[in-house]
Amino acid sequence: MAFLKLTEQNVQGKTVLIRADMNVPFKDGKISDDTRIRASLASIKYCLDNGASVIVMTHLGRPTEGEFHPEDDVAPVAVHLGGLLGKDVKVLNDWRENKPALNAGDVVMLQNVRINKGEKKNDLELGKAYAALCDMFVNDAFGTAHRAQASTEAVAQAAPVACAGVLMAGELDALGKALKQPARPMVAIVAGSKVSTKLTILESLADKVDQLIVGGGIANTFLLAEGKAIGKSLAEHDLVEESKKIMAKMAAKGGSVPLPTDVVVAKAFAADAEAVVKDIADVAEDDMILDIGPKSAAALAELLKAAGTIVWNGPVGVFEFDQFAGGTKALAEAIAQSKAFSIAGGGDTLAAIAKFGVTDQIGYISTGGGAFLEFLEGKELPAVAALEKRIQNIDSAK
Repeated sequence: MAFLKLTEQNVQGKTVLIRADMNVPFKDGKISDDTRIRASLASIKYCLDNGASVIVMTHLGRPTEGEFHPEDDVAPVAVHLGGLLGKDVKVLNDWRENKPALNAGDVVMLQNVRINKGEKKNDLELGKAYAALCDMFVNDAFGTAHRAQASTEAVAQAAPVACAGVLMAGELDALGKALKQPARPMVAIVAGSKVSTKLTILESLADKVDQLIVGGGIANTFLLAEGKAIGKSLAEHDLVEESKKIMAKMAAKGGSVPLPTDVVVAKAFAADAEAVVKDIADVAEDDMILDIGPKSAAALAELLKAAGTIVWNGPVGVFEFDQFAGGTKALAEAIAQSKAFSIAGGGDTLAAIAKFGVTDQIGYISTGGGAFLEFLEGKELPAVAALEKRIQNIDSAK
């Protein structure tokens, strides 16, 4: 991937428009987790430290285009950002009618971009309106890179200069390292409740990896494909044949889909359910598989410790309940101890990483949920393609 990077640009005296992802959660009217705001600070500070003024734009929640409601207001985000930067961050509601006059060191924020008509439809005129505010556009919102919208794609086409922010560039470099030029052996962990939601990812990774670990309901479907009894565990019977094809593809290239030989079961899905370890052959009709067993966890841990590259998306058990968290904890610790380059993404994965205290030992933690998954599938990310197109145009003009 070839694209301009913010850290390679001269921003002195320029107005820089940064598309960030500050779509933070709220609880009782207050920001409950500011991780996404903090993740955007590097690009903003780079611009400020190098003599630029900054306009930040972000989405928040799921507003209806053309309608403004108090809960859609980005003002609390602007206040929090200002606190982190040590300066006032004003919200601009009428930026189309009154273009802001900014001085070096100023930071302002546009009102929630998803209120603007044409945002989701990638309206070119709206993109031009965004671009008219700046000398340089910076996309630093990897979490929205899989969406072609006015604030991610159209603006990149229209802006005088378009480049990737610190966060975006870091994501793309890490993903490229993990998938385009991986150190071998390469191991992927793909877990979740349903094969259907990750079938294309599994199929794509089966072409790239040396070992494909599956977990959760996905693993149960694969166990069915091997003829194993899984009791009343979550599974998709209609995708057994697809699971067989993926296992056959891995076997044909000398790899495998290692499935659990022992599991942790319960009679009900509940926080206080009794956990029982069983060999897979002993699973009863009324058992629910809610985690992999200790023998399976140990075997997978050894496999991970010997890996050169690890891609992790999804916990292998119901880690939110401590009695079913052993498998995910064992894998998290094995990844942390491995010398492999590791990259992890997805909300549940990040929650597991935080729970087991290995955040600082993972090679790279992706902030993008849907974008991370689509990159794993090998899909083109529209916002990234827009940045690549801009540098191609520059090269062709030389």
